[in-house]
Amino acid sequence: MDTDPPPSDVELRRERKRTKWAFVALIGLICAAVAGGAAWVLHADTTDHWLAVHTGTINEPGPYYGFWSGFGSDLAEFGILGAIATGVYQLVKKYNCHEPGCWRVGTHPAAGGQFLLCYRHHPEYKGKRPTHEMIERLHREHITQQAAIHDRLNEIQKRLAPGAVHGDARVDSADERVSERHEMDNHHTQ
Repeated sequence: MDTDPPPSDVELRRERKRTKWAFVALIGLICAAVAGGAAWVLHADTTDHWLAVHTGTINEPGPYYGFWSGFGSDLAEFGILGAIATGVYQLVKKYNCHEPGCWRVGTHPAAGGQFLLCYRHHPEYKGKRPTHEMIERLHREHITQQAAIHDRLNEIQKRLAPGAVHGDARVDSADERVSERHEMDNHHTQ
């Protein structure tokens, strides 16, 4: 059973640092929300009037006429912008490095093409840009691996169909049977 190696000290320090900054950011957001709420409560008349004017719910001939002809009519546009932003995010997510937290473009397939990784996270590159020699070596290894797979499949095929050489005999016999049937059909119709 394969188990992941225990994380190194460097990885543990990075994880602790990330957790620490995430906690600091969360506390900052909570403080900002509380401060905003307190400012709104302390200046409720001014804030409410500003909000009413800018959303179009005041100084109009009918209730909410200004909202739907002004700010409210933009809600559909916000939906369109949200859809565009989601599409861009998904496109970036598809092509960026699959290492969590990395925003580089992943151009190097790993694990048989299941992952796209940047050169810094690809296990064969070890954090360095691929050199010409490395590319040649990886290409040779790939060709050797593909040849071994092809040879193994040929061995299996020969074992399963001993009379067939690369499937040619089987195809020929099938073609012969089809042509014999056509001749018999033509003979019976005449």
